[in-house]
Amino acid sequence: MKHVHGKTAQQGMNSMSKEIVKGSMASATVQGGSKLLGKAAKHPLLVFGLGVAAGYVIYKYRKEIISGTTKVVDAGKDFVLQQKENLEDIVAETKE
Repeated sequence: MKHVHGKTAQQGMNSMSKEIVKGSMASATVQGGSKLLGKAAKHPLLVFGLGVAAGYVIYKYRKEIISGTTKVVDAGKDFVLQQKENLEDIVAETKE
């Protein structure tokens, strides 16, 4: 895997921050939805209908979900490798 520096590295960090924002928005949605699902759990047909609707949406957008997840995983790996390289540089400088 090649290393990136300069503008390309900054673009990678920007895309990483976008993914972090998306994750925090998803977390907030889950928190808000927990109250709604608590009320909906009292009605079995409603729960079944929500499951069918969720399954349909996930099936319809499965390729986008998989590609988005893959991008997040790759961005995370690149971030970890960049931090590892920075740490190695710092250790090498302290040894000199």
